[in-house]
Amino acid sequence: MELLTDPNVWIAFLMLAALEIVLGIDNIIFISILVGRLPAEKRDLARRLGLGFAMVSRIALLFSLAWVMTLTSPLFSVIGHEISGRDLILLFGGLFLLYKASHEIFMEVEAQPTKETAAGAGPVKTGTTLFWGTIVQIGVVDIVFSLDSVITAVGMVDNISVMVAAVIASVAVMMFAAKPIGEFVDRHPSIKVLALAFLTMVGTLLIAEAFDVHVPKAYVYTAMLFSLGVEALNIRARSKRQAA
Repeated sequence: MELLTDPNVWIAFLMLAALEIVLGIDNIIFISILVGRLPAEKRDLARRLGLGFAMVSRIALLFSLAWVMTLTSPLFSVIGHEISGRDLILLFGGLFLLYKASHEIFMEVEAQPTKETAAGAGPVKTGTTLFWGTIVQIGVVDIVFSLDSVITAVGMVDNISVMVAAVIASVAVMMFAAKPIGEFVDRHPSIKVLALAFLTMVGTLLIAEAFDVHVPKAYVYTAMLFSLGVEALNIRARSKRQAA
């Protein structure tokens, strides 16, 4: 009960939950784009499973803090640069994100339309393999994003209960926001390409972080918000022209 009446605990909880939501924006975008390839009736389930996996992975990492902290210990050196387990995870996670985002941009911009896409059905495939393949891809990126999120949480808060509560609260907010964000991205292909460009930047940042080059994410978010603002004006202009 002392935790519930301590204002410092509530301040720490709110700050950490807000940070987790901000750090989860790229996760929501990635999930929204991946589930867009699934049949409409399976998208909500995939979103819930993907975000559920994110919550489980973050809580599991929080309860294995001793192991997480060992990831920052150097494993070997390359040209005088020390490489840790965290660096390897960020490096391969960033490469995977770059590959996936680049592939999705190619599919969106350059791939030849099939009969289904020409009819307006979108590049949607069916089958259990695609569904679980999507969940696995979401899981891989969840682990990468969770690692930095957990290390940040450890630096901000000492109480494990507050960390777990903040993670659960942030995932609950993301579950509420994921569907409308995903539907908005699906309705506007140009927004989807911008989101994919955002993911390539995030992948580049992860690779830079692996080599101890720290670029504040605020720069990326500011650039993305500016691009989204410009695209929002374009969408409004197109809507006015269509209504005229």
